[in-house]
Amino acid sequence: MFATNPFAALTSMLPASVMQTYLVLMVLAVIAGTVFDMIHKGSAKYFFANMRNKSKGARPLGAGETASIAVKTAVIDVLASGEFCNPNRRIAHLLTMYGFVIYVVTTAIMVFGYPTPATPTPGIVPALWWIGGLMACAGGYWFWFFIRVDVAAEGQSPFRLMRADLFILSLLASVTLGLLWALLQATTSSGATVLFALYILATTVLFGSVAWSKFAHMFFKPAAAFEKRISKANGTADNLPTQTRDDPEQQRRHSMELLQDAPMDMGLGMKREAPRHY
Repeated sequence: MFATNPFAALTSMLPASVMQTYLVLMVLAVIAGTVFDMIHKGSAKYFFANMRNKSKGARPLGAGETASIAVKTAVIDVLASGEFCNPNRRIAHLLTMYGFVIYVVTTAIMVFGYPTPATPTPGIVPALWWIGGLMACAGGYWFWFFIRVDVAAEGQSPFRLMRADLFILSLLASVTLGLLWALLQATTSSGATVLFALYILATTVLFGSVAWSKFAHMFFKPAAAFEKRISKANGTADNLPTQTRDDPEQQRRHSMELLQDAPMDMGLGMKREAPRHY
């Protein structure tokens, strides 16, 4: 089962070109949604205007220093999710991010590279598909039930939904249904067709709702992290209060100081936790 391409078996009821066309449409939906989000919120316009304004009167940065900052941004902020001080949240985020990337890439490989049983899929590809999907589920469900700030720290129900939850919920639904569909298909269960339809529906919501979910933020975060590091390096961020609390221990002490001045009973019938989720 874990070495079998689940998409190749679909050719018994769907031409391989159908799934290939569907994946292309999902890629176009992500591009269109991201562009719409940038235009609607003015994200790109604000970013470039902010960079131009901060460059005035700033210490000039050489090409080597700028390249070094770009590498640090890629390695620390993007690949290692360095913006998360809480280790649990960072691990959950990394599990979800890398699991989803592996899951999506191997899906594309199987659909385009080995679309039918006539082109046998190397066992490592579907195995990585399963591993990526399970990683995404582990990180996503861990975040959803145990780490979300409004749930863990403020006593809210884990089933309280907001529009900001659209991305993580549709991602979890897509990956979970995809794995369940592959499992039932491998065991020749009659429910596989229904699960495949639900899988396609959840995946369409995931990639088709980019303009209304947090999906597009993955493209903005690297740019924002790079801009922040540039601001620190050229001196334009010297007066920002965040400069005094970059150290996680300093952040923790400052949070505890603020908490001491806050009412301990916030009407929740319980004592507030230390703000360890941010």
